[in-house]
Amino acid sequence: MPQGDTNPGSGQSVTGGPTARFEDLMGRFFGLLCALLFLSACSSTPQTSGSGDDDLVNGKDVRGFEHMISALSHNVNEIWGREALFAGKFDYVKYTDQYKSRAHIDFSSGHIMVETVSGLDPRAHLRRAIIETLLTPDDPAEVDLYSDREIMPGGEPFLYGQVLDNQGQAIRSSWRAERYADYLIANAMKKRTLGIRNIFFIDIPMVANHEDRRGYKYASIIRDASRKYGVAESLIYAVIKTESSFNPYAVSHANAYGLMQVIPATAGRDVYVRVKGKDGQPTREDLFNPAYNIDVGTAYLHLLQTVYLADIQDPQSRRYAVISAYNGGAGGVLNTFSNDRKAAPGMINRLSPEAVYQVLTEQHPKAEARRYLYKVNQAEKGFKRTVASRAG
Repeated sequence: MPQGDTNPGSGQSVTGGPTARFEDLMGRFFGLLCALLFLSACSSTPQTSGSGDDDLVNGKDVRGFEHMISALSHNVNEIWGREALFAGKFDYVKYTDQYKSRAHIDFSSGHIMVETVSGLDPRAHLRRAIIETLLTPDDPAEVDLYSDREIMPGGEPFLYGQVLDNQGQAIRSSWRAERYADYLIANAMKKRTLGIRNIFFIDIPMVANHEDRRGYKYASIIRDASRKYGVAESLIYAVIKTESSFNPYAVSHANAYGLMQVIPATAGRDVYVRVKGKDGQPTREDLFNPAYNIDVGTAYLHLLQTVYLADIQDPQSRRYAVISAYNGGAGGVLNTFSNDRKAAPGMINRLSPEAVYQVLTEQHPKAEARRYLYKVNQAEKGFKRTVASRAG
């Protein structure tokens, strides 16, 4: 695969009820392990120039992450067994309390499940977990998804405005979170069994427009990235919605991170070398920073527009190709039209934009890429109207 034919957005969503999707989540989890174990030998990873020291650091980073994932898997499975859950693109999962309590935010269904298996005073453990979840800071750097480290509240909560208490009020302060936790435990706590253990849990609904509330708090960052790289705001919004549902904690089995699901060793490295003019690649911590993630993801869209797919003349046809390439790689787009990648742009240029869209959504060799173009295209239509109204 030629340099730049990268795939920053691979991976499927993990949705459905907690018990029903255990097998899917675990399959993805171990897929992540496999991807990490064989990352350096992956034929789809572009080869870029860099020092031997760079490779050594990257190898250490991957091995360190493997260790964290392995430890998390062991600790979680030991307690939760067949009901183990792990973070994904559309699922935030955080364990605390020696892995006996957890919060699961399902951004697809708009529900938050807070649970505990602690047999000693479960109400107190559940109350603490609810409060921590409601006050989780709006900074992924402050939340360790790979351990049971407690969450320290600070600043505006990530869920502010996405959850309302029993009085219909948004939750920002400790006293309001504590009062709502008491209300939930008194009125909505339920119990189910896990082997010989009891699981005590609370199901908290999010507001109907929770996705919009998450999305538009990144408005100024997206606007700046749009102007910096010449990529439409509506397209950036649509890619983020499709990749992560505006979940800054998003991770995937493809070793992709953050809002725009950037893979450090492919799209990340490409942006470093070709846009930022430096060796190396972004770290996992870098990509959990929303502003940094949006900058790198948008820079990659810029590369697709202006370098890898620049020979496609019609702007609309190029747009369809760029969207498809963000998920399946520029090579995947070109190969859909011709086995000779150099001849592919000419073939695309002889087609109408409508025909290009049809080919990419019906004939692309990857089913995920076919669906991806449709999803992003549909999402962008709504964001175009919103961006226009905000500008007006």
